[in-house]
Amino acid sequence: MERRKFLKTATAGTVAAAATTALAAPAIAQGSPKVSWRLTSSFPKSLDTIFGASDVMAKAVSEATDGNFQIQVFAAGELVPGLQAADAVTNGTLEMCHTAPYYYVGKDPTFAFATAVPFGLNSRQQNAWFYHGGGLDLLNEFFAKHNIYSLPGGNTGTQMGGWYRKEIKTVADMAGLKMRIGGLAGRVLTKLGSVPQQIAGGDIYPSLEKGTIDAAEWVGPYDDEKLGFYKVAPHYYYPGWWEGGASLHFFINKAKWAELPKNYQAILSSAAAMANGDMQAKYDARNPAALKRLVQAGAQLHPFPAEVMDAAYKASVELYAEISKENAEFKKVHDHMMAFRGDEYLWWQIAEFGFDAYMIRARSRG
Repeated sequence: MERRKFLKTATAGTVAAAATTALAAPAIAQGSPKVSWRLTSSFPKSLDTIFGASDVMAKAVSEATDGNFQIQVFAAGELVPGLQAADAVTNGTLEMCHTAPYYYVGKDPTFAFATAVPFGLNSRQQNAWFYHGGGLDLLNEFFAKHNIYSLPGGNTGTQMGGWYRKEIKTVADMAGLKMRIGGLAGRVLTKLGSVPQQIAGGDIYPSLEKGTIDAAEWVGPYDDEKLGFYKVAPHYYYPGWWEGGASLHFFINKAKWAELPKNYQAILSSAAAMANGDMQAKYDARNPAALKRLVQAGAQLHPFPAEVMDAAYKASVELYAEISKENAEFKKVHDHMMAFRGDEYLWWQIAEFGFDAYMIRARSRG
């Protein structure tokens, strides 16, 4: 009754002002709702660069929304094991995770393209493919079948080739080698006679120390130093031909992504892109000093023999052909990425390689 009385007695101007206020307030509220998410990382807190990408992203989201959108970050094992992060997002247990998609090649080898494949793209080419080459759209079509929406969330750059108890001089030395390695590289090494193992980052050192495995790869000098591999496997090889630019991703539950207001989707996308660039910048800044310290501590640097590299390349090409025959989605993404790679290296051999080759020569001359 009071409301009807007010509407009858108010002036037209007052009614208009009241209506404007009533409409504007809900619109503002709808634009900045309180949202609280949980994110599980596939990595331990001790690996501050790779784990830290989640913190960088979550902080940026919170600051851009005046604290209305909060993403709480948990390390591997606090909520779910590191290698089960994607499962928790798929089934809706958690809204989000930060992981390496190639951990899930057992579900479908197509997952590998979101991180790295042997003799694939380097980090800059990977980002170019994701953001401007149609790669991320193609991958999200695939991820949708797993109830996932993905955003790139970091890159390590080209990785090292790992730590070995004994020297690798020929392809024959790869036979019977038990190695911790992720993604499709394990299947390539199988063709060379090795025995790949999928082990989470925090469990690699004890496996190497006990002799459960003969070799292990992780990322590069900065992380490898923290994990202490040089203490039990002194031979440090390069390059990591299986990870020319290993990309990490933020996997988001597809339904939860759809529920977010458009401005929150834009903020989260921007925050993920910030974390994506920040991670590699940190690795590039920290790896050189870490490599010097590792060598001083006794690590022995070796390039992979050309014979091993050539055999691995041949085995990779064979593997892609084999999987493509039985997996149409894999073939679709593979063909798209490799066509992009072909054009990229036409450009790189002219400009990037030319510049880098000169700088290496110039530096060696002092």
